[in-house]
Amino acid sequence: MTTTTAPTPARPRTAPRLRTARRGYSSDRPRRSVLLTVLTAVVGLYSLVPLAWLVINATKTQADLFDSFGLWFSGDFALFGNIADTLTYDDGIFVRWLGNTLLYVVVGAGGATALAVLGGYGLAKFSFPGKRAVFATVIGAVAVPGTALAVPTFLMFSQMGLTNTPWSVIIPSLISPFGLYLMWTFAADAIPTELLEAARMDGAGELRTFARICLPLLGPGIVTVLLFTMVATWNNYFLPLIMLKDPAWYPLTLGLNAWNAQAATAGGEAIFNLVITGAVLTILPLIAAFLLLQRFWQSGLAAGSVKE
Repeated sequence: MTTTTAPTPARPRTAPRLRTARRGYSSDRPRRSVLLTVLTAVVGLYSLVPLAWLVINATKTQADLFDSFGLWFSGDFALFGNIADTLTYDDGIFVRWLGNTLLYVVVGAGGATALAVLGGYGLAKFSFPGKRAVFATVIGAVAVPGTALAVPTFLMFSQMGLTNTPWSVIIPSLISPFGLYLMWTFAADAIPTELLEAARMDGAGELRTFARICLPLLGPGIVTVLLFTMVATWNNYFLPLIMLKDPAWYPLTLGLNAWNAQAATAGGEAIFNLVITGAVLTILPLIAAFLLLQRFWQSGLAAGSVKE
């Protein structure tokens, strides 16, 4: 009687171990590019040096502006005195310019954001004849620079008698083709069609569905469009330049340019420190807006980049 032994099962081969720690790199450590780091540092330095020059020279007196090094502080710290002089110079015209700029931003940029949200939502979630033509028109409007439309806009507003009024700056600012396109693409991915159908089956009207369901989902996109339109309106220069003649309706961009032109004339150097201090005061609201809305802005830019 012969006995047979069961064959010994072959030992499973272990997968070859990946060499993830070669030359100091590990699988959970991102690789760093020295060239990219250097380029980022150069770009950051290039962007921050003018801002540092403004802040440093805003702390100097008029005499120290030309007698000291531009990127270093002088002996006398005159920041608060320069701010007081800027706000009170020429009967407080800087405060008037600041109020005009806030008016143009609140009404113009706020209205442009509201129109972009409504139009983008409608174009993204409703079908109608001519939708492709509307898409082509919006893309074409994004490609056209605003300076190319400034002169025709001026001629049209001149015939209507609206030049040299705040409406000549506010009404053109209400149209933002890029904001409309951005909200169109954002709403197409941020609002599921099934969610709208469920709300309609429950008896919710279109206005209630938009206000109660869609607006919270569109929050990051709304903040992103608001930031873009706010910055564009705050820094708008060419349109007010050709539309406004009365300095009482100037925004900050035109007002500071007028002060700078005055400082360049003979005997006008005495207000050069006011030009620098006014420039610092002009950029502070934009910096504050970006710092306060940064997390919404970043989430708005990243939304739609990854699909589940």
